[in-house]
Amino acid sequence: MTELTEIGDRVALVDARLKPIAERPVDTSDPDWERRMRERRHPLDEAGVRTEAEDALRDLVRCYERGGEPERAAVRALLSRHTAFRWAAQLPFEATPEGFRLRLLQMSVADHGHDTRDELVTLHYLREEAREAGVELRPILLEVAELSSAEDRFGMGSMRDILRNAAGR
Repeated sequence: MTELTEIGDRVALVDARLKPIAERPVDTSDPDWERRMRERRHPLDEAGVRTEAEDALRDLVRCYERGGEPERAAVRALLSRHTAFRWAAQLPFEATPEGFRLRLLQMSVADHGHDTRDELVTLHYLREEAREAGVELRPILLEVAELSSAEDRFGMGSMRDILRNAAGR
């Protein structure tokens, strides 16, 4: 069994546990729906899969960064199939060069996620936090851009272009 196949099996198990949470309807007619959403436990904790999800995501990111373009495309396709995992699993962010790099790699793996706008908001937040901590952003953004997809999935630019543009600011 290849490393990616083994990681994919782990991702699929976590995804199955998260899917009912991710697909649970939200009653927006309830006047307290926003408060209720904020007060809910994180989906990884509710499903009892935080450790498994974070470990699988770290392994997936390592596989992505070590592999060539075919392996990276396979990793992106894996997350495209396991949307509940992609939605809920996040690596903890540390405002260090390596912490910034790991979260950018996660964004690259997710390849726009469900909505490029959400990824742009996340990128803005990560850049601000890292900048305030004194992290030199440009070389890290350019490094991860080179590993990222050149496909413009939603008409807002490819992940490669988005990261390159962020490096130019």
